[in-house]
Amino acid sequence: MRFRFENHTLDCSLRELTRDGTPVPMQPQVFDLLVYLVEQRDRVVSKDDLIAEVWGERIVSDSALNSRINAARKALGDDGEAQRLIKTVPRKGFRFVGEVREQAPATATFAPAQATPPRTAPDRPAIAVLAFENMSDDPEQEYFCDGISEDILTALSKVRWFLVIARNSSFTYKGRTVHIREIAEELGVGYVVEGSVRKAGDRVRITAQLNDATTGSHIWAEHYDRELGDVFAVQDEITNAIVAAIEPQIYAAENFRARRKQPASLDAWDLLMRALSHYWRITRQDHRMAQALLEQAIAIDPDYGQALSLLAASHMFGVHLGWSERATAAPIAERAALAAVRSDHEDPWAHTALGSVYFSTRRLDDALSEFEQALALNPNFSVAQGYYALALSYAGRSSESYEAAQRAIRLSPRDPSLAIYYGIAGYARFTERHYDEAIALAREAIRHRGDLTGAYRVLVVSAGMTGDRKLAETALSELRRTQPNISLAWIATQLPWNSDADREHYLEGFRRAGLG
Repeated sequence: MRFRFENHTLDCSLRELTRDGTPVPMQPQVFDLLVYLVEQRDRVVSKDDLIAEVWGERIVSDSALNSRINAARKALGDDGEAQRLIKTVPRKGFRFVGEVREQAPATATFAPAQATPPRTAPDRPAIAVLAFENMSDDPEQEYFCDGISEDILTALSKVRWFLVIARNSSFTYKGRTVHIREIAEELGVGYVVEGSVRKAGDRVRITAQLNDATTGSHIWAEHYDRELGDVFAVQDEITNAIVAAIEPQIYAAENFRARRKQPASLDAWDLLMRALSHYWRITRQDHRMAQALLEQAIAIDPDYGQALSLLAASHMFGVHLGWSERATAAPIAERAALAAVRSDHEDPWAHTALGSVYFSTRRLDDALSEFEQALALNPNFSVAQGYYALALSYAGRSSESYEAAQRAIRLSPRDPSLAIYYGIAGYARFTERHYDEAIALAREAIRHRGDLTGAYRVLVVSAGMTGDRKLAETALSELRRTQPNISLAWIATQLPWNSDADREHYLEGFRRAGLG
């Protein structure tokens, strides 16, 4: 349908507004709002009507609604004072008051298009954010580029209408020349974001580009020149533009601003970005380096929630892998995690960190609650999904644990942490006495990473229970290499089962495998 009023044409089929035949640029959501007002021009449209039709009944602030109304007026050459076409009815809503002529679009006959096979896609728009390229002369600035792209990814992940591939999968393409379509096929996404960062002195230029992986075309591209002090505002601008281009119906600016607390000092942020680069390598030495960097960041900004969260998570990750003692690490981690939640209770990292403390200190119900809160804040957070799967398994909810681990794998299909997620899935199958499946999953985990203890533990106990002595001996030898302090006493005292029967089942697998 086409609507004509004054010198404008509003074409619904082409999703285009023209003035004297010249297209007028509009954000997609503003276009939808204008169409709805024109279609309902015989009545006053309430705020609730607009929220239901344009925002899908999501919570929308008055300022967000008014900004869209103002944008529609501006596109029409109208304003809030004149209200020539869009009138505000106090305490009632809005009404389109222009004289409108309706015209059906001309019917065109097209030759039948050649059928193309449908592309498999998830039930939500899926997007990957690649590591931004370092265009600076200083190779030490790689962490800065990673931080920019990771913050954009994090902000996108908070939008539950997207499926955002985790950074550890999308960052595997860093430094490689790979076609966008190949990346999209491997990660199972329809959209890919890429960009670059050039940092010189106190200024930074950030370029970003959104690609349609199906057609290979550029949907949107922009560059930003800013003082470094404005870097967080730049990330907000980029995120809002990407979201608006991908899914018009869910564009609402207030939903895409980063929720975490902005650090008081950019130096602290620099330290956090450096720490993250070590954290994701998942080795004992790298985690110690990450902890040292995070402690420096917190010394600069004691209320820096993200640094506190990562410090707590790192300490408790080390406990589960046998890198550190729970009695020493848990108090440090709990203080940091509680401070992180106080600093920003809407940061999924903070709840994940606190959940990891509760998990390792045998407060499983509290742990599950924290992980669920983290996933409510960011459904695409693969780390929280993985921890949630682990806690479910130790709580005796094996089937749910396996499903959660599979979700973690889907969220980050090329993640260095993939070995952990497969290991968790394997342990869930072990607890259900599906030993062959557990062995297959443990082997898949080891194929991805051969230096993590969790997969070898699953392989040892499953081989022990099946009576495969050769496999059990080989797996136990590798487990002792990766965790020299492994023993029946360590297993019985350090791992947080909810059920004595589950603990005894696990110990029995180790006994049959030959662990003394």
